[in-house]
Amino acid sequence: MPESASLRRPGTGRAVVPVGADEARRIAVRSQLLDGSASDVRDTVRRLGFLQLDPIAVVAPAQHLVLWSRLGGYDVRELDRLLWDERVLFEWDAFVWPIEELPLVRGLMRRWRTSTHYKAERWVREFVSDNRAFRSYVLRELERRGPLLSRELDDRSRGEKEERRWYGSRNVGLMLTSLHLRGEVAIAGRAGGQRLWDLAERVLPAGEALSLRDAEQRLAEKRFRALGVRAAAGGFEAHPDARDGDVPDRVTFLSPFDRLVHDRDRAEALFGFHYRLEMFVPEPKRRFGYYVLPILRRDHLVGRIEPVFDRRAGTLAVRGVWAEPGAPPDAGAVIRSTLEELAAWLGAPEVVVRGPLPRIWARALRA
Repeated sequence: MPESASLRRPGTGRAVVPVGADEARRIAVRSQLLDGSASDVRDTVRRLGFLQLDPIAVVAPAQHLVLWSRLGGYDVRELDRLLWDERVLFEWDAFVWPIEELPLVRGLMRRWRTSTHYKAERWVREFVSDNRAFRSYVLRELERRGPLLSRELDDRSRGEKEERRWYGSRNVGLMLTSLHLRGEVAIAGRAGGQRLWDLAERVLPAGEALSLRDAEQRLAEKRFRALGVRAAAGGFEAHPDARDGDVPDRVTFLSPFDRLVHDRDRAEALFGFHYRLEMFVPEPKRRFGYYVLPILRRDHLVGRIEPVFDRRAGTLAVRGVWAEPGAPPDAGAVIRSTLEELAAWLGAPEVVVRGPLPRIWARALRA
């Protein structure tokens, strides 16, 4: 297929198109803007559809690392500006969304009010129902004093308190999260990385909401478009809007939450790359490391790397690098250059490489 040729077949409307493995890899990389075509933060979020948030910042928070993989050394303050000053982005359910997708998100909120299909949905409904007075107290305090941090609210939940990984033993965070998923409260900003909560009507603009069914269909369509390709019986099929073409020779590192590898089975089918995040695996049983990032070169995942940003020491330390079978020997120099670009973006004046290194890249990586 010629470079940048449309995959839409004449006369087939928006029918998906079967593609081979080589095309599928190129389309997947290009659709995820990992070909160097990303222009700015807002457009990147809009084209990806959303950014996943995660508090673990061994290198950088997931949302920032995903943007760096596409934009290079961008100003991380830009994401906060778009979220809290211009408000053209917003947070919901641990994702950053473009504001134009608010009708879709409001449709998804219906699930948390009405559905009992999943255990988490049943739990939220039961928790809110069992704590009506607590809910009323939280909403009243936010109306009167908001925006507030969770610690500025009393825990008036019923029953025994139990320790939870993300919330501790206080149920204030659980109530705020439950009301957030239902669309009653929203994140109005952040203070020292902590969420500031307020009534949703004071944070998000008024507007329509899709039905749950329409929201789920639209979200599935957006995901397919952003991914470019999906597995099909006997191969892959491309979204009608996807475009094939050469991928420039660039190297970047991917967050474990990057959508190119988020579906581990899809990543293995597309790239022959078996990837698992091992942070919850006991150290003696880890095959690689705690927080290992896939290495993307052009349209191939050629290896993995474990960088750690030591903020106190001001160093970007590499605990190990592993090459995939058949990885190109000349990739070592480009990986080293990418490491230096990552360090510059993080503000780390020094790169320290140690740990296991593949023989084909060792000299270049230590340079």
